[in-house]
Order: sequence, then structure tokens, then C-alpha cells
Amino acid sequence: MHPKSLKPVLLQLLLILVLAGVSVAAWAAWLGWDQHRDVQPDGATTGPYEAWQVIGLVLTLLLPVYLAASRRYFAGAVLGTTVGLTIAAFSDWSDDSSGLFVIGVGMVMMGTLVATAAASAVIASTKRAGRLNGA
Repeated sequence: MHPKSLKPVLLQLLLILVLAGVSVAAWAAWLGWDQHRDVQPDGATTGPYEAWQVIGLVLTLLLPVYLAASRRYFAGAVLGTTVGLTIAAFSDWSDDSSGLFVIGVGMVMMGTLVATAAASAVIASTKRAGRLNGA
């Protein structure tokens, strides 16, 4: 294999690692510090995360996904974010004694995979339409 043909593959792998690290850091910043559940007056529990924390995490990760997808690094955008959030969720929730955390981690993984793939497709089509229109 020619060294020049390795360059795009190495860039994708590097981007996957970088986006995984960014995703873990964003999880820690937005969700890692809130570990207690709120008990309502009727005895129901909520949490440990508030909606604004999850929205902040999503908006924070939208920028690196946009930057990667707009440069046609789709694997890095999708896989890096998915791997990072899956690792973060697993490490954050693995102390659950019921074992049900695995279902939540699987849901985070599948949701992140679908959401980043959809976002990357929209970004790519928007960029392609902009190039076709001369923008």
C-alpha cells in the first residue's frame, strides 16, 4: 500500500480518537457532576440529569460533528462520537447493581449512532447543495 493512500485512513482513525475524547470530556462537563436523583413530594424520583444538561451536551457535540462531516470525515464524525458517549455512559453507569445500565448504555450507543449519522447526512447534503449552487 502506498503511503499516500494511508493518509485518509490515518486521518479518519485520528479523528475517531479525537472525537471520542471530546465526547467523553463533554459528557464529564455536562453530565458527570450530577449524580443524585431528586425525590418529589409524592415519592417519585427524577434524574439524575436535567433536560438542559442533555441539550447542552448535544449542542456541544454538534460543532465537532459538523466540522468533521463538512470535511467529508463521516466515519470520524459518527464513530468517534458514538464510541466516546458509549464509553462515558458505561463508565458513569456501571456501578448500578441491578445490571440494567447495560440497556441504557445500548440505548445511548444506538441513539448516538443514528443521530450522528442523520446529522452527518444532512450536513453533507447541505454542503453539496451549496457547492452545486455556487455558494
